[in-house]
Amino acid sequence: MTMPKTTESLPDRIILGIDPGTNYMGYGVVLIHQTLPKLLGMGVLDIKKDTDTYDKLKQIFDRTTQVIKQFHPTEFAIEAQFFGKNVQSMLKLGRAQGVSIAAALEQGLPITEYAPLKIKQAITGNGMAAKEQVAAMVKQYLHLKEDEMPEHLDTTDAIGVALCHYFQTSHKINGEKKFNNWNDFIKQNKQRIKTGR
Repeated sequence: MTMPKTTESLPDRIILGIDPGTNYMGYGVVLIHQTLPKLLGMGVLDIKKDTDTYDKLKQIFDRTTQVIKQFHPTEFAIEAQFFGKNVQSMLKLGRAQGVSIAAALEQGLPITEYAPLKIKQAITGNGMAAKEQVAAMVKQYLHLKEDEMPEHLDTTDAIGVALCHYFQTSHKINGEKKFNNWNDFIKQNKQRIKTGR
């Protein structure tokens, strides 16, 4: 008979979350020790001023590879492309996403994509939440001080991707609770926010 795993016997997980973009690429690395998430690293690749499309793609590939080699993640999660009216923007974003995925595949990482709505829902309880709301919840989940918060919301979005992956693979939060508003979500998740679980 196989005994169920206790939290003490759970292996550590390191999740790399990516918020792809052609101007900014945010990334966040989260360590899951037993059931506690801890921020290992974060940053943003600023390529807004670069006018060469292919040079941008190379920089995205190189930075993704560099982060993987630095933090040795075991899992890779990325925000999926959303469908909008601007076809050119969608194409550019799809390329940026694809290049980052290619870098992760080359390093042998399993890939998971999450729709923007699902990420926001998992982190804030509201699929239409603003970036600032995602950042506020990331701060609470990881118990970050004000001076530890990144300047770019693309970075907190990326951390949100990593946390979303953790929640989706560790907690069946999707469909377990319904939230009518922001205050309702915080009220029902006080324990999770307090402990980071």
